[in-house]
Amino acid sequence: MNNIPRNEHPRPDRHRESWLCLNGTWDFEIDNALVGKAKKFYERDSLDAKITVPFCPESRLSGVAHTDFMNAVWYRRDLDIPADWEGKRVIFHIDACDYKTTLYINGKKVGTHSGGYTSFQFDITDYLSPEGNYATIYAEDDLRSEKQVSGKQSHSLGSYGCYYTRTTGIWQTVWLEAIEPAHITAYKGFANISTTSVSLEVLTSKAAVGASLEVSAYYEGKPMGSAAATVNSDSTTVEIKLAEAHLWECGNGRLYDLSFKLTKDGKTDLLDGYFGLREVALTREKGLMINGKTVFGRFVLDQGFNPEGIITAPNDEHLVFDIEASMACGFNGARLHQKVFEPRFLYHADRLGYMVWGETGNWGLDHTLSDAIYNFLPEWLEEVERDFSHPSLIGWCPTNETWDRHGRQQFNPFLDSIYDITKAIDKTRPVITSSGSYPTERTDVHDVHDYEQDPEKFRSYYSEIENGIVRDQIQRKSPRRQISKTNLPIFVSEYGGIGWVMKEDATAWGYGKSVEGEEEFFERLEGLTDALLENKDIFAYCYTQLTDVEQEQNGLLTYDRKFKFDPERYKRIFAKKAAIED
Repeated sequence: MNNIPRNEHPRPDRHRESWLCLNGTWDFEIDNALVGKAKKFYERDSLDAKITVPFCPESRLSGVAHTDFMNAVWYRRDLDIPADWEGKRVIFHIDACDYKTTLYINGKKVGTHSGGYTSFQFDITDYLSPEGNYATIYAEDDLRSEKQVSGKQSHSLGSYGCYYTRTTGIWQTVWLEAIEPAHITAYKGFANISTTSVSLEVLTSKAAVGASLEVSAYYEGKPMGSAAATVNSDSTTVEIKLAEAHLWECGNGRLYDLSFKLTKDGKTDLLDGYFGLREVALTREKGLMINGKTVFGRFVLDQGFNPEGIITAPNDEHLVFDIEASMACGFNGARLHQKVFEPRFLYHADRLGYMVWGETGNWGLDHTLSDAIYNFLPEWLEEVERDFSHPSLIGWCPTNETWDRHGRQQFNPFLDSIYDITKAIDKTRPVITSSGSYPTERTDVHDVHDYEQDPEKFRSYYSEIENGIVRDQIQRKSPRRQISKTNLPIFVSEYGGIGWVMKEDATAWGYGKSVEGEEEFFERLEGLTDALLENKDIFAYCYTQLTDVEQEQNGLLTYDRKFKFDPERYKRIFAKKAAIED
């Protein structure tokens, strides 16, 4: 697989040996007239062009680099199913494809998925032929409909402001997996520090009823404990008492390995995973607590874009670099903004001890309509379920800046429902219902965005905290923005955005007036950041942003990942002790 792009296993938290990466060269065709189904493209032996998967056709790495609107796209490639997969179920995985995706095998429709950010899969076993096989993928992308999430994708022809190059079709790894009929589908880990144990909810296929389940935990190769059970339904819970406590902490991503063994009728499903022994809590008085200790959240806004792959990292090293660069600047985590990041990014965050807030690209969806819930909820639940067990993920943020549309305000029951359902699935993490001064009564955090560039004015806004509500200039100037319930923990989840353009660029955009020199930059940066660190009512900040993205040039690094200034100088500011910390 060395010559296949992004050929590392896409799910380190759910790893099986029997898998096959399908990244690389596929046939490709743009279908702006939406005639491909009528012309039966899914039965064709070839398509008109070539593309490199998993990169979107807008990107240079795809080999297509077509940046105009594409209403629909088609992909095709032959499948070579390994001979030793005989007797097993063959699962076709698509880790992300924007937006409405249909899979065909040998010209037969297998299934459809809606959503541009989350992973999905189909069992293709019954569609395979011993004479040879091929797959066809069709993706429709009605970006301008206001009925689908699109994140930071531009709805105009070109990029502008904080809207960037679009993503159409496949943009994450496509792969096959061979599994036994009786198999594990997922698991959730619930750490208990007081008892030094982990409770595991193991989900299994219908065929697994009656199977024996064994789960073992290891730390750095040393056995830590095990548990066994008989599977009586599609959900089985086991508890492992751990021999040693190794806590997951910021900067120390200590991980226990998990080995799952499911046996029925002489056949065994083996799955490898991991978990972190850590607990998250958030209170008004003590702020964010990891394992019972207050930790000030020094977050940076990370949008996960890059010049070559756009929304897709060119390689695995790129993901690691962004985390390590952030930590070098003094941050202990990131707000993963307007995008669902791939599981491999979360894996690296897990092992490096790097906190993240999970978000999705809700922009593009009309949040003022009641039926928005039907378009939003299924994909959001896929994200919550998929990423539940990552210890680095310390909170959820389903929506960001739910702007008014067409003279209508956000539909609060929509947001309330998202909060309630998220908390029903995951009681272990706080939820920011809508980031940026658009809360409802249903939220765990009073969340503020503030791009004031004058440090003294900025500080003064946060001296006006009444019953846990920031009476900042945004809320005073815009009464349409809503005030959440009182006495919530306060998170300034966007600030700064100080523009610094490395070379002359007439298209460059940022927040406020750009600085004119390095010393002015750091004077402003320190003044803004100190105002938050020194305020005991604030539990976290999030600086905008880690890197430039296209014309938005307010990053600490350039778009091609060059530090604009010495990271140690950044660190001396961002890593100062906060007033709320122990």
